[in-house]
Amino acid sequence: MRLIWTLALLGIAFVLAGTALAASDSQVVVKVRTTSLGKILVATNGKTLYMFAKDTPSESYCNGNCAKFWPPLLTSGKPTAGPGVKKAWLGVFHRADGGAQVTYKTHPLYFFAKDTKAGQTAGQGVAAFGAKWYAMTPAGTKATSSSGGGYHY
Repeated sequence: MRLIWTLALLGIAFVLAGTALAASDSQVVVKVRTTSLGKILVATNGKTLYMFAKDTPSESYCNGNCAKFWPPLLTSGKPTAGPGVKKAWLGVFHRADGGAQVTYKTHPLYFFAKDTKAGQTAGQGVAAFGAKWYAMTPAGTKATSSSGGGYHY
């Protein structure tokens, strides 16, 4: 039984480490992708970008353990707008932990650690860390369809 738990923890650590590495990029491009939720924003790597309902304009309330499950989209440069993304709505603010997080229409953007492949939307509608999480649309609003989610923290 101990071996199973050890392997499970190593698997989770591997997924989280891979997501964290993908979360920071000096050449961040925010794009639009059509999914089961409709048109949503995705990062350079094709992974869904989420907003946290608890956040306020250009202020993140997802730090520490929260940021392990919902890694922020970080950049060391200016984000670029792909087709269908409003360039004027892209921005960056400095997080309390020192990182530079990408925003869209003032909403901080995040990945979901359980979205392991481009186009997945498992984080849609998830209630975690004090509020719900939603995929972000090109209109700068939350996606309203639900893909299941089902995760609670």
